[in-house]
Amino acid sequence: MIVPKKKEPIRVGVYVCHCGVNIASMVDVEQVAQYAAKLPGVAVARTYKYMCSDPGQEMIEQDILEHRLNRIVVSACSPLLHEHTFRKAVEKGGLNPFFFQMVNIREHNSWVHTSRAEATQKAMSLVRAAVQRVFHHKPLEVKKVPINPNVLVLGGGIAGIHAALVLANAGKHVYLVEREPTIGGHMAKFDKTFPTLDCAACVLSPKMAAVGNHPNITLWTYSEVTKVDGFVGNFRITVRRKPRYVLEDLCTGCQECIEACVYREPKFKDEFNLGLGKRKPVYLPFPQAVPPIAIIDPETCIELKTGKCKKTCVEACGDRKAIDLKQQEEIREIQVGAVIVATGFRVFDARRAPFFGYGTYPNVYNALEIERLINASGPTGGEIVLPDGRKPKSVAIIHCVGSRDEHTNRWCSRVCCLYSLKLAHLIHERTEAQIHNFYIDVRTPGKSMEEFYNRIAEEGVKLIRGKVADVYPDTSEGANGRLIVQAEDTLMSRILKLPVDMVVLAVGLEPHPDAPNVRRLFNMSCSNEGYFLERHPKLAPVSTFADGIFLAGCCQGPKDIPDSVAQAGAAAAEAFSLIDKGHIELEPNTAFITEAECSGCKSCIPLCPYTAISFLEDKKKAFINEALCKGCGTCVASCPSGSIRQNLFEDDEIFSEIQGLLAEV
Repeated sequence: MIVPKKKEPIRVGVYVCHCGVNIASMVDVEQVAQYAAKLPGVAVARTYKYMCSDPGQEMIEQDILEHRLNRIVVSACSPLLHEHTFRKAVEKGGLNPFFFQMVNIREHNSWVHTSRAEATQKAMSLVRAAVQRVFHHKPLEVKKVPINPNVLVLGGGIAGIHAALVLANAGKHVYLVEREPTIGGHMAKFDKTFPTLDCAACVLSPKMAAVGNHPNITLWTYSEVTKVDGFVGNFRITVRRKPRYVLEDLCTGCQECIEACVYREPKFKDEFNLGLGKRKPVYLPFPQAVPPIAIIDPETCIELKTGKCKKTCVEACGDRKAIDLKQQEEIREIQVGAVIVATGFRVFDARRAPFFGYGTYPNVYNALEIERLINASGPTGGEIVLPDGRKPKSVAIIHCVGSRDEHTNRWCSRVCCLYSLKLAHLIHERTEAQIHNFYIDVRTPGKSMEEFYNRIAEEGVKLIRGKVADVYPDTSEGANGRLIVQAEDTLMSRILKLPVDMVVLAVGLEPHPDAPNVRRLFNMSCSNEGYFLERHPKLAPVSTFADGIFLAGCCQGPKDIPDSVAQAGAAAAEAFSLIDKGHIELEPNTAFITEAECSGCKSCIPLCPYTAISFLEDKKKAFINEALCKGCGTCVASCPSGSIRQNLFEDDEIFSEIQGLLAEV
């Protein structure tokens, strides 16, 4: 690389981009280039329609060689888009890539101005500032750090399962951590999936089994991540494995312990069936659970609560000795190079919208509860019945409960319209009841979804456009527990009071309530809604602002199963691309400490948002880990002795840029 000698004069090349008409329509780029050519140290000043194109980059490379340029300024669009593009062009020309400065005259100038003269004047000032700044740039080098080839997938729903299988099939070792006793997530609770109405378990169970049997996947269920240390390529993850009181290595899945439990009949609330059924203290969440290992609930087990049980479950296990009622939680620490967060969603709690009667009237259900009632492995064996055992003759399905609402959640949950149509079909199929769907707007985006909507509409489901205002008991004679659904029919311009036997609430999707805790663990960001925030909604939809952390599924936003699987595959590909390289390149815009000037006051340590600063007890000095540092500059600004500096943001560079910006054109 060409590194100018100390006495060699600075020769700057300035390039102003038209960006089609994005810049040139508001900025007189030719005038800016002519002005730049007269600035001290500028040897070449040119314009080009698209500087980021191959001819634009080749222009920079040739000028470096022909005009002996040793500093480059490109005045174009956002550095976020093309700073690396131009750095590579500078490097190909033989210069250190950090002898380069980029000026944003698109987003910061052309797109925010209405006066061409003022925008041109501002562009001149920005270019002058960059030219004065680039004089002080130093030759920096990108550092390489080895990367751990293992990957953590957090969450065992369909997105986490697919991401884990993609990576494991590619030869990478995956740790799949799920906080529930089994993988499968919400999809394991569904009966059918739209638009094809194929069996959810038939689709999901083979993938669950593949995860449980894959040699490259370490599956830890009933476990939670409690601590995350390290940095991209070298994360140190602490996992807390809660005791299930059944040893996974010894259990054969025979379920004899469940049969032998002193509770001959199920007595306690079944969480998997959303409280619609009962289970014993020792139980298997559902027949296809992976791992197929029972779990003992310490809150309901007599032995674990009082120590006075006959322990018939232990006797039933016999010589296998898989039941250990003294099992303690286990803390495990693993090393991984990348993390895929696929923690999923929760459904909206309809009690927050009390006028729908959920939690008040026994014949008001949410959609997920209906999924369990319809499912053949559910608490009623697939029968849709009212609390008194009768089959409903009329059912109201209310859309957008907890979605598109100023008082609950403003966003559309994307899947509610389609799963409401699916439930309308399935309920009618089981009961032959008249189905009324109350909707605001029917949204059916995606492949074959519009055809699915037309199919359901032709089956006789009544679609009523209007928001439901109230659900209350029918007090007329012979009502027999019926409810009145009061709504506005906007197409008929009337108020409708419809008597029904059952109400189904199409509840929306929400972030988990502990999403902020997960965000803090992995140093991610959240959107206003609480979903984990991607780096860029279009260009980096599965990456986060924390390097090495990727997103998949509904933790990033509401989506259906195909979209969740597609995003999981994309996240797995990004993680694979990162770790398969064998090393990561660290940007050199990191902070560093001048030891001779450091007083050892430690004031910088708690201020670092990336925990990149430690204290060297032997030297009584602070130390910055370059691999952890993200160049935010917090420590630089806060250091009372001024001993912390930052590459690419040193005082002479910043002050020169400010001076150039404020000087008159």
